Amino acid sequence: MGEKQFDVMSKLPPSTSEQIAVASKLNERYVREWLGALVVGRIIEYNPEGALYSLPPEHASWMTRDAAPNNMSVFAQYISMIGTVEDQIIECFKKGGGVPYSEFKRFHQIMAEDSGQTIVAPLFDHILPLVPGLTEHLQRGIDVLDAGCGSGRAINLMARTFPNSRFTGYDFSKEAVTTARAEAAQYGLTNIRFEVKDVAKMDAKEKYDFITTFDAIHDQGNPEKVLAGIAHALRHNGIYLMQDIAASSHLQNNMDHPIGPFMYAVSCMHCMTVSLALNGKGLGAMWGEEKAREMLHQAGFTKVEVKKLSHDIFNNYYILTK
Repeated sequence: MGEKQFDVMSKLPPSTSEQIAVASKLNERYVREWLGALVVGRIIEYNPEGALYSLPPEHASWMTRDAAPNNMSVFAQYISMIGTVEDQIIECFKKGGGVPYSEFKRFHQIMAEDSGQTIVAPLFDHILPLVPGLTEHLQRGIDVLDAGCGSGRAINLMARTFPNSRFTGYDFSKEAVTTARAEAAQYGLTNIRFEVKDVAKMDAKEKYDFITTFDAIHDQGNPEKVLAGIAHALRHNGIYLMQDIAASSHLQNNMDHPIGPFMYAVSCMHCMTVSLALNGKGLGAMWGEEKAREMLHQAGFTKVEVKKLSHDIFNNYYILTK
């Protein structure tokens, strides 16, 4: 709700709560109380003469959809999502175990918005160019797999842009795959297919030239098996691009992490617990570069190169070959 409100207010002149409510099609009394919280939080400005509210441009540049990839409102949604499972997490503190994906009702919606601005928006200008020559190979035609594709926004976009290449998306969530298939059908794509599949059970051998995982490894139940399966499925001279959280595996090295508290909190309340719910490893979001390198070498990747993007404080981009 808040993100929509910020979008609306960024387009309005200083307005009354009634005007804002009408523009956003919401109840005025609730809008007014919401505005009060944000005024005293110094996010929205208030002029008592006329009771006018406004969103300063310098705040809008971090809190609206037009601000992507800098839109912090998208990431803030994780806080309300993880709050819905608080009681279950408390029980896990007492008894162990985990809370499964199915209990996080808005996960795929929020994750799609997250990937929309961190992965989809910079995909062609920043991410794919991390691999020299990759764009040209995609234009000529290669076989591509996105393991743990979620709602399929990134791979559908690639399939639309590179019609000569062939794309496959795997995800264990039927809900996410249904969304991905619907988008592919909307664009009439014939060079892509989606399958409801646990990526820990991949059995392909040297089938793909390019494999991607976007924020998908650290919350797996069996990440070692997933990485080994990816290595097995990659052709000779193929490339695996793994995007995952930028952090150290050693707590003391994360003391100055710009979003460390947020990432550890989300890890405890989601990433770690969904893995433990599968009797998995429970790596958590902050598994770190050192552990990632170790597991990638064990999976069979002989060359591991880590790159960062200036616009993205969240992620590392691992470029991998066997």
